[in-house]
Amino acid sequence: MKHPRNPTRHNIVKAATAGVLILSLALSACNSNTPDTAASEETAAETETLNEATAMVYIGTYADAGKESIFLYKLNPESGELTRVSGFKAGANPSFLTLDAQRKHLYAVNETGDYQGQKSGAVSAFSVDQQTGDLTLLNQVASKGGAPCYISLGEGGKTALVANYSGGNVAAFPIQDNGQLAGAADVEQHKGTGPNKDRQEAPHAHYIAPSLDNKYVYSVDLGIDKILGYRLDSGSGTLTPTEPAVAFAAAPAAGPRQMAFHPDGKYAYVINELNSTMTALAYDGNNGTFAEVQTLPTIPSDYGKDNFPAAVRVSPDGKFLYGSNRGHNSIVVYGLDENTGKMTYVENVPTGGDWPRDMTIDLTGNVLLVANERSNSITSFKIDKATGKLTATGHEAQVSKPVCVQVVPDFQ
Repeated sequence: MKHPRNPTRHNIVKAATAGVLILSLALSACNSNTPDTAASEETAAETETLNEATAMVYIGTYADAGKESIFLYKLNPESGELTRVSGFKAGANPSFLTLDAQRKHLYAVNETGDYQGQKSGAVSAFSVDQQTGDLTLLNQVASKGGAPCYISLGEGGKTALVANYSGGNVAAFPIQDNGQLAGAADVEQHKGTGPNKDRQEAPHAHYIAPSLDNKYVYSVDLGIDKILGYRLDSGSGTLTPTEPAVAFAAAPAAGPRQMAFHPDGKYAYVINELNSTMTALAYDGNNGTFAEVQTLPTIPSDYGKDNFPAAVRVSPDGKFLYGSNRGHNSIVVYGLDENTGKMTYVENVPTGGDWPRDMTIDLTGNVLLVANERSNSITSFKIDKATGKLTATGHEAQVSKPVCVQVVPDFQ
């Protein structure tokens, strides 16, 4: 089977084998101290209209050092059109991005296998110009593992959490008051293998993020078919494995890749890269574990070619679930039962591009954006909020090897 990952990460994994052998951006709501309900509703409506008209999108990519590698676009949520604003030199392969709640700082993983002589990628911190959205590099530190592929922020935005794919570990980095990253305060090495000898010869951490209740941090590991739980001490930036350490064991050779929580926090959804399935999980906040509710395919049963699911997103209203399929080059849509967490298949929609590595839903829930890595394009779809179905807008932005898309309100 052909290895689906980017050449850089594939070479890192091969070298490691030879040698050793999901943004969440918190948005502030407008609160009014006045008892005038009509005035409050009018203010909220004005704010919503402003946000709808002025959304911005940061795009992380696979790019060579010295070239523009993070891009900023303006999004029209009514039409789905993307207009380029600027590009920034952010080092090699700033593949995955996240911003703090105040959008004053952006953090990126540099998905490489060699950082200043270490077998490691890097993590970069940027300040964000509050008028233009422009980025200025603050500092960069070693990720403490090869091919870092996911980054999120812990409770209060005090810690950057990084999953190192070829390193097979996760690392925590304290964030200083000026937004800069301190060196890793903790590195937790995953252990084990899986049945797929090509892809599961070692641990491959692919996701790390806190639960919505901030009680735990979860890492999804494709190489060992497990979700591992941690408790984060935001003061010291250290991670402590939960008891039990394995929050959920996926089906052998499923290859769990990314996870997304339902807005109500009761359920989570994991997309499995190696067997093209989506699994619904019931979340036990008391014990920090998950129980399987249901697993469904992400592609039609008669599709006979290779397929590697990548990203998973829940609609803001919690009614629908979306997953991207690389190979089938589609977005799968499911309806969600908010009482049971169960999924109902709705449709598969072609992305209009090749190799949809990431996707996101805009702040209004009107538009879904898809990053098609191999066709160098971002395509947009209108979301029918009643059915969850997607309709291509016809708008497309040309971006070289896009990997991650993050939507924020405009800075104007």
